[in-house]
Amino acid sequence: MKDSVAEEHLYLDFSHQYRESIFPLHTSISLFLLSYCDCKLFKVFLVPTGEDVDDQFVTKNLLGDLEVHLISRCQLPVVVQSCCLPAVVVKDGKFCRAGLSVVLRHIIQKTYEADPSKKDVLELLGFKKTCLKACAEVSQWTRLCEISIPLAVEGFLTASPEHCQTIPPDILKLERKLGEPVRVHNDDKIRRQKLQRQKAGAKAAVPVLGKEGREEGKTVEMHEHPLPSLELSIAFSKLLVQEVADAVSREVPHIRRTKTSDLPLLDHVFAEGLYFTLADIVLLPCIHQFLVSSKKQGKNLVNLPLISSWYRRVQEVPGVKKAAGKCNMEFLQLPELMSAPEEQLQDFSSVPDESEAENEDSHFIGGPRPTMTKLMENGIEAKFSPHPCPNWILDWTNLPSAVSPGEGKMSRDRALRKQQQLNNLVAAVTKLAKPGDVIVDFCSGGGHVGIVLAHMMPSCQVVLIENKELSLMRAKDRSDELGLNNIWFIQANLDYFNGTFNIGVALHACGVATDMVIEHCIKARAAFVISPCCYGFIQNTVKFKYPRSRQFKEILSYKEHMILCRFADQTAVQLPPERRLIGKQCMGLVDLDRAWAAEEHNYSVQVISMEPESCSPKNNMFVGIP
Repeated sequence: MKDSVAEEHLYLDFSHQYRESIFPLHTSISLFLLSYCDCKLFKVFLVPTGEDVDDQFVTKNLLGDLEVHLISRCQLPVVVQSCCLPAVVVKDGKFCRAGLSVVLRHIIQKTYEADPSKKDVLELLGFKKTCLKACAEVSQWTRLCEISIPLAVEGFLTASPEHCQTIPPDILKLERKLGEPVRVHNDDKIRRQKLQRQKAGAKAAVPVLGKEGREEGKTVEMHEHPLPSLELSIAFSKLLVQEVADAVSREVPHIRRTKTSDLPLLDHVFAEGLYFTLADIVLLPCIHQFLVSSKKQGKNLVNLPLISSWYRRVQEVPGVKKAAGKCNMEFLQLPELMSAPEEQLQDFSSVPDESEAENEDSHFIGGPRPTMTKLMENGIEAKFSPHPCPNWILDWTNLPSAVSPGEGKMSRDRALRKQQQLNNLVAAVTKLAKPGDVIVDFCSGGGHVGIVLAHMMPSCQVVLIENKELSLMRAKDRSDELGLNNIWFIQANLDYFNGTFNIGVALHACGVATDMVIEHCIKARAAFVISPCCYGFIQNTVKFKYPRSRQFKEILSYKEHMILCRFADQTAVQLPPERRLIGKQCMGLVDLDRAWAAEEHNYSVQVISMEPESCSPKNNMFVGIP
């Protein structure tokens, strides 16, 4: 636990306070989690957006037992100044974690490391510890919790009276999500147990917690079988399943033989399904503010029966009322709502599900030839520019071992191919870079590109951005071994980096991540050197629509473009040569579309094949210059 020795600083935005919350809501959410975890491991700083902030007023009213300091934006550590808050950094360190989900997950992990008895805190990360781990650009659920709901509630609270008559669409979307069937690990077994209870005529007993929850020493009560006090961070329904398992040692034969399709579906208990997770912690301060404001306006919540019952249920989880008390949140006591009549739910049902609306056409059959022929008839074929420096290679034998990708856990053959890939990217960056430049290695993984660049170009500053903590920690260990002092590390989704830079680089940025990197570079008017990957994962998102360029949009539909993307992934060495050739042409067309889209923003972009092409099945590379 060497990390826990160093003090960590947590930086939170502070724009204003309204009722019992600090805004933006990301700050209230972070403070609520600290209270729930009873975590005092971080030195907490509020960063005001304005100048006239009364330190004492903020501290006394809304921060419970946390000691909080105020700091101006210009006093933030350099690495934090490049990030959206919330952010955590080790004191005087160069390793920063930024963005709501990354920071909250880190708070949970540090709390558990400091006190392994707090297993209920670790349970917040969910099955396989993946709760809110995927970035908002690829995960609708992360986007809803981390971005859409907080923004919707903030907008609702600040709207004029005539504009807050209707329920925000994202709140209605959450209501619909809570009504969807639950899919969890091992749900077949749970559904069979539910069927067995139904067949036995047992009522679905719902656990009820004493008024003050477990912290007052009360027990969880069942309608028929009282249970000893248990952590309610494990789902109520899971408690029921355990009770069934005690009473019924094995499924009866006709239950075992029942088809999966004939089993009863599982209902939501908490936001993500059966278990109380970080998603519930994130949503609670937001939904609480929305409900309080709605009640003050005399709104009827008949359209939100599922959110209302979720809100009541979450209050009964041990530790939640105590944390709310520390944060000065006074829970509402809502009546039990029945589902609204159909005519009252019209605005609810009219909210489109973006996954259905945007990607309804993404299921298809057929090959790429008709689409490629259509492009050819319009004069569009895959074009590859000549490699600017095909014979340029690094002298790997004379570089320190920690610079080589072989230092990571990979085979000799793979390490050689990785070196060949790095030769291509480093050669292109070397031609573009000048002393004093800031180079950002996006989707850096274990730092193969960034560490080579930092070692080769001591006069440049290199920033590594990666969402996976373990990969970035490995990169930092290698950097420490080399004694590099011109390198920073940011664990964040790309959207939470807002620093200025001169060159963006990415080796095998997966799917939409390539387009996110290009967008970041265009915003910063920075040059870019990017090798794309995982074309099959490309799909329309909230921010990106395909095709990207005007020329491709005029010819191809979204569905036709997706056909190119799917077949662009068919370049593996074990495939027949003709399939690989078609895959390479599809890669070239998808990347030509991206290149032309960037040229619409006054960039000069070349699509190049890496040398040798055998270094990777995904061997395309963009070089873009503003």
